[in-house]
Amino acid sequence: MTIYKDELNKVLDETSMPNKTLIIAIVNKAYVEGDKPMLDLFMDGFWLGEETRALRDHLLIVAVDQTAYQRCTFLQLHCYKLETDGVDFVGEKIYMSDDFIKMMWRRTLFLGDVLKRGYNFIFTDTDVLWLRNPFSRLSPNETLDLQISTDLFNGNESSEANHINTGFYMIRSNTKTIALFDAWYAKKDNSTGMKEQDVLETLMHEGAFRGLGLRVRFLDTRYFSGFCENSKDVGAVVTVHANCCRSINAKVADLTTTVVHDWKRARGSRANETTAFEWSKHEACTDSWKN
Repeated sequence: MTIYKDELNKVLDETSMPNKTLIIAIVNKAYVEGDKPMLDLFMDGFWLGEETRALRDHLLIVAVDQTAYQRCTFLQLHCYKLETDGVDFVGEKIYMSDDFIKMMWRRTLFLGDVLKRGYNFIFTDTDVLWLRNPFSRLSPNETLDLQISTDLFNGNESSEANHINTGFYMIRSNTKTIALFDAWYAKKDNSTGMKEQDVLETLMHEGAFRGLGLRVRFLDTRYFSGFCENSKDVGAVVTVHANCCRSINAKVADLTTTVVHDWKRARGSRANETTAFEWSKHEACTDSWKN
């Protein structure tokens, strides 16, 4: 019988692959309620995607409130309840609100803890639909420390001029990545009004990646796309992130009525038809910035 240090070690061990790699998503009550909860839509991607169903066994849902935890256990997923003393993470946290920023920093602290426990992971927001198995496009090269998505890809996988997005990335546990997360979280109280993604990008531009000797790959939006920049190749796209969008309702609307619908349409098309394929407009997300 294995003796675990605590509940987190137990669930990490149960969820991870033999090489100590797992997938992590973090949710609160706002992501599990509504006519079509974001978490349910996220899981639909694993059902509808190509070679993604088996990945569910290695997905850990981290719930920051009791409602989210109960929904996770009902869906029979690997679940962990993250205790957040003195902070209410229950309702929707509107993009760039104070509570949104607090929740993003709590996420960073938790993920740094996972690295310190020796686990590699893909972190994914639940507004990222997995249409294909991302391991097919993520490099298996173990000398790569971080592979991170971009809002806009400049064509160079090594260029720090890319605008990073922390809504999807793969990171390996080692002394360099642990030091990065420590340096990142240390900036929390000196970064008023900035979300953690902006702080990480600032650290990058200040030379932190190079200073730590990190090997980083910036992911091409052809494969790891989003609403900021659509993939131009539906035959290759792996993930679609509802970024450049302000509210959960708008994200759900556009992921459901455009991305899922478009994906089903593309899969039913002949090869010559997919070359002329175009994604539908993300109207709900565009309108979300007007309110």
